[in-house]
Amino acid sequence: MLFFKLMKDGGPVMWIILGCSFVAMFVFIEKWFQFHREQINVKELVKGLTNVLKRDGFIEAISLCDNTPGPAARLLAASILAYERGSDDLRQAIEDANLVEIPRLERHLNLLATVGYVAPLLGLLGTVLGMMEAFQTIHAKTVYLSVAELSGSISMALITTAGGLCVAIPCYVGFNYLIARLNSITLDMEKASSEIINFFEHHKPELSKPKSTVEEL
Repeated sequence: MLFFKLMKDGGPVMWIILGCSFVAMFVFIEKWFQFHREQINVKELVKGLTNVLKRDGFIEAISLCDNTPGPAARLLAASILAYERGSDDLRQAIEDANLVEIPRLERHLNLLATVGYVAPLLGLLGTVLGMMEAFQTIHAKTVYLSVAELSGSISMALITTAGGLCVAIPCYVGFNYLIARLNSITLDMEKASSEIINFFEHHKPELSKPKSTVEEL
């Protein structure tokens, strides 16, 4: 009941702020679930892949990557496929995969930041509108002006400011939290890429021996 009274007293700007809060909440929940699904134990994945690749099990390694969620697994799959095709530039294959994965991780985060920035401005707009209404009331009453006649306009000014701040503060906190999760995932991707490249560079002579033996025969 109090909520609907605040929305009514806050005027039309409060409904815009409420809509922004729903957008921010939807984005935060969506990104939280996405990051929760895609952040894996990269160290264990790379260890399992190297054990498989030491036996030249490329198909098994790619299958392991396909069955593992997350951008790090897709990056590793791209590097394994590039190596299997005989590509000399694994780093380029990883960079190409990065160009696909990073925008997917960053998608909609700018929307959450925008809501956090715009919400206080909407609250300020509501404050200005409330004060304008209050001064119009004062201007219209030349003889006697009661406090009750001004209370509605002043209430609108204060409620919208509070509403804008109540939306903006959680948005900033949620945005910084998601950015920290994003940085953690990208760091895992960099570690995985570095380890798989080092593995291929170190084991390249050993993996190429069977091929050269067949050619000699």
